[in-house]
Amino acid sequence: MSLIRVERAGPVRTVILDRADKRNALNEEMMVEIRDLFVADPPADERVTVIRGEGPSFCAGLQLATSGVEPEAAQLIETMFDAVQRYPLPVVARVQGSAIAGGCELALHCDFTVAADTARFAMPLAQIGVATTWFLTKKIMEAAGPVMGREFLLLGDPISAPRLKELGIIARCEAEADLDTGVAAITERLAANAPMSLRAMKAIMLKQMSVFDLPERQPEESIADAIWDSHDAREGVRARVEKRKPNFKGE
Repeated sequence: MSLIRVERAGPVRTVILDRADKRNALNEEMMVEIRDLFVADPPADERVTVIRGEGPSFCAGLQLATSGVEPEAAQLIETMFDAVQRYPLPVVARVQGSAIAGGCELALHCDFTVAADTARFAMPLAQIGVATTWFLTKKIMEAAGPVMGREFLLLGDPISAPRLKELGIIARCEAEADLDTGVAAITERLAANAPMSLRAMKAIMLKQMSVFDLPERQPEESIADAIWDSHDAREGVRARVEKRKPNFKGE
């Protein structure tokens, strides 16, 4: 049974992470399915896509296992995020509860993020002994700027939706009871706009944001890959799964 549901209501498509019992943590099957949904061309009557999570959380990031996280998982999640970001039409993230690690990145790769005032965003990779790749770091720095980017990545503690809205990192912060109303306000406006204009301007914005993209993998990327396969990464993931403090050795 698929862990991704797709619903359509007129010009709005909704992609639902349907794994509430695991806080919508992403496994390989889910990442492939999301990637494929956003690589495909939109149907003629579609104007906007909403990404949301089932249950109390948006997305807890990558599924963790006691054996750690493979570098290949980071590469797959990058292709998924890239597909979401490059989708020809606007994408809106509806965030409730927690958006952690890959869940945080998924929300920030959307064109608009609308969050409940109780929502929290976090990139706690340093707390479990792994590192963001160049691609993932670029998105955090692009969205959050150098000061908050360091807080996201080097501290890794949760940051509240009201604070992110105040800093202009997310588009809207709504009372939890009004979250769907806030999402609808944006999707209805987007759906009323000219679709060719939306496509053109999104393509131009993406081109401008990619001016500083590197043409090939850099040495820093291999450093990140090695960290994902380190003792500390395996220990950090085990500790998080076992709900204990990790014993990092720097190796």
